[in-house]
Amino acid sequence: MWTDTHCHLDAAEFGTTSLQVADEAVRVGVSAIVIPAVHKTNFAAVEKLASEHPHCFFALGIHPMYVPTSDERDLALLRDRVNQLMAQNSHTKLVAIGEIGLDYFVPALTQTPLREKQEFFYVEQLKIARDFGLPVLLHVRRSQDILLKHLRRIQVPGGIAHAFNGSDQQARHFIDLGFKLGFGGAMTFPRALQIRRLATELPLESIVLETDAPDISPEWLRHQMNSPVELPRIGACLAELRGIAAYTLAAATSANACAALPRMMRC
Repeated sequence: MWTDTHCHLDAAEFGTTSLQVADEAVRVGVSAIVIPAVHKTNFAAVEKLASEHPHCFFALGIHPMYVPTSDERDLALLRDRVNQLMAQNSHTKLVAIGEIGLDYFVPALTQTPLREKQEFFYVEQLKIARDFGLPVLLHVRRSQDILLKHLRRIQVPGGIAHAFNGSDQQARHFIDLGFKLGFGGAMTFPRALQIRRLATELPLESIVLETDAPDISPEWLRHQMNSPVELPRIGACLAELRGIAAYTLAAATSANACAALPRMMRC
């Protein structure tokens, strides 16, 4: 069975079909779907989806692209909600703090003061993860070294570097800090040479799979909406690149996902 470690199943593109899409993904072999929040306005939505579907889990966090419309009260809201959920212990499907991180790809986000505000929100959310013993789901666009700098300073129990596209050295640094690296649809494009090489050569125990649906569509859905239903085919692509059986890759990457996100009690 496959595990989709990063899927925005609450996105508007899915409309009212999110639960049906999750059902279809389960039918094709996806045993778990992790739904990360991006802003205070969808905290309730991701939690509700996870509560309504036995194969769905969720993470709470403020995405760097939503930092411009967030303030410190939202960080307090996040901390309070995590505190409430963790007090329920095994009765919650919260598995991580995320999606958090830094985005130095979007030009507007790299300018002062937004660059500094991004970093402040990232650091404060790392502290929440540390304080509650939760892993993190990291957004890492052109920001690997700064992310790593703070991870060395604020120690969290690992997590996943989502949609990883850094260097070999950066990959090893994340792995040394206890992180798994997420690969998805981008890996299916023959011209994505660096991503495909990393996905092929990195230790199998360091890799997890994801769709980032409805985004980062695989090659066969170019310019179309992505879905967790595509994960087995994305996984089969990686299995072919690595020269192993698809079922072997499914078992290994799902075990890796459980190691990264141990609150997924179904694993």
